[in-house]
Amino acid sequence: MNKAVPLALSMAGAIAISGCTPAAEAADPAKIEQAIKSQEAAWQAAYKAKNMEALAGEYAEDGVIAGPGEALAASEVERRKALQALTSDPNFALTFASDRVLVAKSGDLASSRGHYTLQMTDKATNKPVMNSGSYLTVYRKQDDGSWKAVEDFITPGPAASAS
Repeated sequence: MNKAVPLALSMAGAIAISGCTPAAEAADPAKIEQAIKSQEAAWQAAYKAKNMEALAGEYAEDGVIAGPGEALAASEVERRKALQALTSDPNFALTFASDRVLVAKSGDLASSRGHYTLQMTDKATNKPVMNSGSYLTVYRKQDDGSWKAVEDFITPGPAASAS
């Protein structure tokens, strides 16, 4: 018995020194899906408030915004310029909702596919026009546990059906 105590203490010390940590907890897809949906609700509120800092903060450093006929906005400067162009339109209004959120087994990537309705000023007529379609946003979990968009694409046309 006297030999067992020092051996146990030695093993515990060796484990502590070696930096071994318990296995990472398995990702909880339902929890991540809810986090993404909550984040998208806050993102939509930021669009409504035309809060540029909150909007820009939704994207990872390497995040990309893309829409039909538009150049990819792949840097922070380009993303801010694209977001500013949207929100500075006096007729701007955006609503969107996810139809499906998928979470990678690893728990470090997720995607949200949904539908949107966008109102903007038509450049030719100077009148408000409505546009609707589908979107796909891919999120990556950040070191601080937050989720940031790394790919954000829209496709005009009929909204995709939920599946």
